[in-house]
Amino acid sequence: MTAIGHDTLKTRRTLTVEGKPYEYFSLPEAAKTLGDISRLPVSLKVLLENVLRFEDGRSYKVDDAKSIAGWLENASSSREVPFKPARILMQDFTGVPAVVDLAAMRDGITRLGGNPAKVNPLVPVDLVIDHSVMVDVYARPDALQKNVDIEFERNGERYKFLRWGQDAFDNFRVVPPGTGICHQVNLEYLGQCVWTSTNAGTTFAYPDTLYGTDSHTTMVNGLGILGWGVGGIEAEAAMLGQPIAMLIPDVIGFRLTNKLPEGATATDLVLTVTQMLRRKGVVAKFVEFFGPGLNDLGLPDRATIGNMAPEYGATCGFFPVDKVALDYLRLSGRDTHRIALVEAYLKAQGMFREPNSPDPVFTDTLELDLSTVQPSMAGPKRPQDRVLLKEVSTSFKADLIKGLGVPANEAATTVKVAGKNYDLTHGDVVIAAITSCTNTSNPSVLVAAGLVARKAHAKGLKPKPWVKTSLAPGSQVVTEYLDKSGLTADLDAIGFETVGYGCTTCIGNSGPLDDAIVDAIEDNRLVGAAVISGNRNFEGRVHANVRANYLASPPLVVAYALLGKVTADITTEPLGTGSDGQPVYLKDVWPTNKEIADVIAASLSRDQFLKRYGEVFKGPRQWQSIQVEGDNATYRWSDGSTYVKNPPYFDGITMEPAPVGDITGARVLAELGDSITTDHISPAGSIRKTSPAGDYLLERQVTQANFNSYGARRGNHEIMMRGTFANIRIRNEMLKDVEGGMTRHLPSGEEMPIYDAAMRYKQEGVPLVIFGGKEYGTGSSRDWAAKGTMLLGVKAVVVESFERIHRSNLVGMGVLPLVFKDGTDRKSLRIQGDELIDITGLDTITPRMDLSLIIHRADGKVDTVPVTCRIDTVDEVAYFQHGGILQYVLRAMAKAA
Repeated sequence: MTAIGHDTLKTRRTLTVEGKPYEYFSLPEAAKTLGDISRLPVSLKVLLENVLRFEDGRSYKVDDAKSIAGWLENASSSREVPFKPARILMQDFTGVPAVVDLAAMRDGITRLGGNPAKVNPLVPVDLVIDHSVMVDVYARPDALQKNVDIEFERNGERYKFLRWGQDAFDNFRVVPPGTGICHQVNLEYLGQCVWTSTNAGTTFAYPDTLYGTDSHTTMVNGLGILGWGVGGIEAEAAMLGQPIAMLIPDVIGFRLTNKLPEGATATDLVLTVTQMLRRKGVVAKFVEFFGPGLNDLGLPDRATIGNMAPEYGATCGFFPVDKVALDYLRLSGRDTHRIALVEAYLKAQGMFREPNSPDPVFTDTLELDLSTVQPSMAGPKRPQDRVLLKEVSTSFKADLIKGLGVPANEAATTVKVAGKNYDLTHGDVVIAAITSCTNTSNPSVLVAAGLVARKAHAKGLKPKPWVKTSLAPGSQVVTEYLDKSGLTADLDAIGFETVGYGCTTCIGNSGPLDDAIVDAIEDNRLVGAAVISGNRNFEGRVHANVRANYLASPPLVVAYALLGKVTADITTEPLGTGSDGQPVYLKDVWPTNKEIADVIAASLSRDQFLKRYGEVFKGPRQWQSIQVEGDNATYRWSDGSTYVKNPPYFDGITMEPAPVGDITGARVLAELGDSITTDHISPAGSIRKTSPAGDYLLERQVTQANFNSYGARRGNHEIMMRGTFANIRIRNEMLKDVEGGMTRHLPSGEEMPIYDAAMRYKQEGVPLVIFGGKEYGTGSSRDWAAKGTMLLGVKAVVVESFERIHRSNLVGMGVLPLVFKDGTDRKSLRIQGDELIDITGLDTITPRMDLSLIIHRADGKVDTVPVTCRIDTVDEVAYFQHGGILQYVLRAMAKAA
C-alpha cells in the first residue's frame, strides 16, 4: 500500500493483537455516519473498506462510501466505485506478456523523456509459472522428470526473461516451475485473509484482496479473500497504481443446507452449483454463500466452488471467513500471529461469519440442499451442461448426432487402429486426466481417486490401451499426502504417474496423442472423448483431435480410464474383467466417505505445507542455473527471439494523444456466432504447421517439434497476431461450411486466413470490424484476445452481449465494444460480410452512450441503427481516448516525472 487517504469520516483506529498495534479503517465507526451496514454482504464490506482507506477526494470520495452503504436500500445500485487490490497474482501465460509490456513501458517512458526506473509495480505481484508444462511423457516412472526437462528446453527464452524481471522490478516475485498451480499456491501459501503493509512507519491491516490474470483467481474466494480475474491489461494498470472503476454489483445470496450424501463429491457439488447459477443468471454479479450448510463444508470444497465462478458467470463466488477458514490457515502452515490478526481484525470489522450471524441482505437468493447432490459430469462442450452420471451414455449418443454433427448412419462407425490390437469408435475415451486447479487442490477427491486406483489395481484392472492417462497435482503438498498414504504407488500402477505440477490438460497442454490414434480420428472423423477433472471443456481446448470433453471428479477420471468409453453406462456396466475372471463394477472400487476421511486424517498435516513451501521461490536446478545478462533498467531485446519481442504499443508515442474520430469505410473481418470464447479468439494450445503462426516459426528455422503452444509464446506479438481467430473450430459465417480461422477479403472475394486478410486490409488502409452473437469473449481472462484483435486492425466489435473481462480488455486496448439494441442482431440486420461499415458519434463519447452503426450494403442501400457503446466508466473513456490503458498510464507517469 503506497498511500492512505484523508480519512474524512474519521474511521481510523488502532487494533492491538498479541501486543502488536495495527492501524485500520473501522466499518463500525463509518456506520455512525453512513448508517447501519451490519447486514451488508461481506463482499461489499470489503469494497467499502477499500474506499475508506484510499478516500482522497479525487479518485476515492466520501460519496463512494455512501453509495456502497446506500446499496442496502434496494439491494442494488447503478453507481460505480473505484477499487485497488492489495496485490496481483499472475500465471506465466498471461504474466509473460504483462512483464513484456512493463519492459516495453520502460522503453516508452524513455522516449517521452522519463526515467525507466519509475516503471515498477506499486503493489506486490506474484507470478507463478504453472501454464507451460505439457504432458509429453506419461504412464512412466520418469514422466515427471522428462516433462520438466522438456519444459525448460522449450521455454528457456521465456524463463530467462522472467528471471530478468524478477531482478529488474521491485515488488515482483516469481514462483518457479514445478511448484504448483497458481491458484492452489495462492490458497495454500500466498493468501493471508488480512494483508498488512507499512506507510510512514505505521503498519496498517486491511482485507487481503487481489486481481489475478487468470479467471480462476476466484478460487481463493473460498478462503474469504475477495479477488477475481482481470485481463493482463487491467492488472498492469492496477499494479501501476491505477484504481479500476467498477459498478457496485448485485450480490446473489446462495444458501446451503445439510451435508453432501454418501458417494457425492465436491466436483458433483460444483457442477450442480454451476448449472444452477448459469440458469439463474449471475453475469457481472457477486455470489456470496451463506446458510447452515457452511458449518460442515470444508475449505477445499469451498475453494472448488469459488474456483468455477467464471463457469457460472459471476465475478466472484465468495465465502466469508469463519472457524473453518481459520482451521485451514492453521493446517496450511500460516503464521500463528497472522491467524490471530485475521480473527481479531475481521471480528472488529463485522466481517467474520459466526454460525448464528444474521443473514446479510442480498439482491436475490437461491438455495441448495447439499443432501440432494448426485454424481454427475458436465459436457460435452460447456461446463454448465451438467449430466447425471447414470445418463452420460445416453446423453452422449444424442449429442453425437445433434450437437457434434455425426450423421446417424455413421454413429456406430468402428475403425481398426493401425499397428494396434484394438478398434476405435465414437465416444472412446482417449484422454483421462486428473488435472486443473478446480479439483487438484481438494484432498477428498484426490484421495478418492487414489482409493479407486488401489481397489482397481487389487482386482487386476488396467486402463484401456487407447487412453492417455495423467496426474498433475496442483501443489507438491498433494504428493506429500499421496506418498504418505501409499496411494501414489496405486495410481502409478494403473498409469496415473505424476506428469508435472501445473495446469497441463485443462488448458490444452495435453501433449500429443499416439500418431495411430490421431490418424484413425482424423481419417474417419471420429469423435474422441476426454474425461478430465478440469473446469473448461470448450471444443478444441483440451486437444485438437478430441471433440467431446467431459468434466468429472478425479475418481471418475480413473474409472473412465478403466472403462475406456462414454457410450456405456458406468453405473451399471462393468469397468472391466478382474484377474479372477469376474466383472468389476464402479461400486466395487468406489470408496466410502469414511474411507476417504480416514486416509486424509492419517496422511495430511501442517508439517507437509511448511516443508513444501519453505523454499517456494528456490525452484528446481534448471531454474537456479539460469544466468541473466545486462542491466536492470531496460531489457536487451533479441531480434532472433521467437518467444519475447518488443511490442509496438508505444511506437511513435507522443505526450498528448490524437483526437478520436469516427470509424468510416470499415470492412467486416469476421461474422461469428454465439458463445465465442477467448479460446476461439486467441487459442492457447498447439500451433498447427499449416497456419500463419506455423509459417512464421518455420521461416525462422523452428521445427514443428519445437513450436510449443500459443500460450507459451504470448511474449511474441508476431505469433499472437497470427494466432488471433486461428482456432481450428471457429466458424466465420461469411464462409459456408468452412471451419478454422478463415475469411473472405473484399472486394477481391478471395478466401484466406484471417491474419493474411487483416494484413492486406492494413496495407490498403482499411479499418475492420467484427460482428458476433451472445456471450462474446467467454472463457479465460485472456488479454491476447483483445491485443490480437487490436493488432489485426479491428476498430470495433459489435455483438449481442460481452463477457465481463473481455469487454474490459477490448477497451484497454483501444478497441470499441458495441452492443446491439434488444430485438436487433446481426441476423435481423442481414449482415453478409460484404458491407462497408461506419460508426459515428465518437467525437463526444461518454459511458454507455448510443452510437450510430451505418451499414452500406453491396446493392447500394444504407441502413442506420443505434448501438450501445460498452465503454462503461469515465476512466474507460480516458483509456479509449489515449489508445489504451497502457498509453494512458505511461503518459501520466511521464508527466509526473
